[in-house]
Amino acid sequence: MRAVGKLIDGKAVAATVRAEVAQRVATFTRVAGRAPGLHVILAGEDPGSVVYVRNKEKAAKEVGMVGEVHRLPDSVTEADLLALVEALNQDSSVDGILVQFPVPKQIHQAEVLRTIHPDKDVDGLHAVNVGRLWSGDEGLVPCTPRGILRLIAEARVPLKGARAVVVGRSNLVGKPVAALLLAEHATVTLAHSRTVDLRERCREADILVAAVGRAKMIPGDWVKSGACVIDVGMNRDGAGKLCGDVDFASVEPVAGAITPVPGGVGPMTIAMLLENTLRAAESRTNARGQGRG
Repeated sequence: MRAVGKLIDGKAVAATVRAEVAQRVATFTRVAGRAPGLHVILAGEDPGSVVYVRNKEKAAKEVGMVGEVHRLPDSVTEADLLALVEALNQDSSVDGILVQFPVPKQIHQAEVLRTIHPDKDVDGLHAVNVGRLWSGDEGLVPCTPRGILRLIAEARVPLKGARAVVVGRSNLVGKPVAALLLAEHATVTLAHSRTVDLRERCREADILVAAVGRAKMIPGDWVKSGACVIDVGMNRDGAGKLCGDVDFASVEPVAGAITPVPGGVGPMTIAMLLENTLRAAESRTNARGQGRG
């Protein structure tokens, strides 16, 4: 199985998605009389989170969305943070709610996820949305997995009947991307770092998704010739250089298509967050128009 084009340019695909979203946001705003609203809660000053939230805020404004970043101190209580989430749940101008993780140690991530209304859960991590995904129902899906499926589509890699191996079983990437691949009629193996004969499982894959969080864990001799390789990892190697879960130097000559790190999956996450927010706005507006909410 060979894809059209060797290197899958996540930056270019993300730019296409943002342009598509901007057009749809303009239409939504004209018809609904308001712009989609995305609200982000940032508790504490985690350096990575501060950067991520700033990028999300900028991207939302660029496509015509409105909203606010609610910056809370590291000392915020769980009760106060959950009260803010509940207030946003009740605000009809808010379509998407995102609580930036990690949260301070006194706040339980699971409780935060339970509190966000499923129809505003643009991270797609609420149990209701997880259930919708695995049941084949419409719902909000985690952003990175949706971005992965878009990258595979842009590379023109056929999924129907293909053998896909996902290495990594996290709720954020591994499990939902496996569900999405199944929905596209791929035959999916969900593997992980403790899988017996992991090398052989990887070598079976027409589509290999590496999302285990270990620098350069997958070398070239683990990859089937011509496979589509999606590298979700964001790690630092021994020299401090950013790298993925795949050893790009040895895998790239073998793969039919491959995402680089950086510049592959990473740019897609914010692009798909914007699309999720728009989808939430469209769904909520349609539901109100039909008298269901």
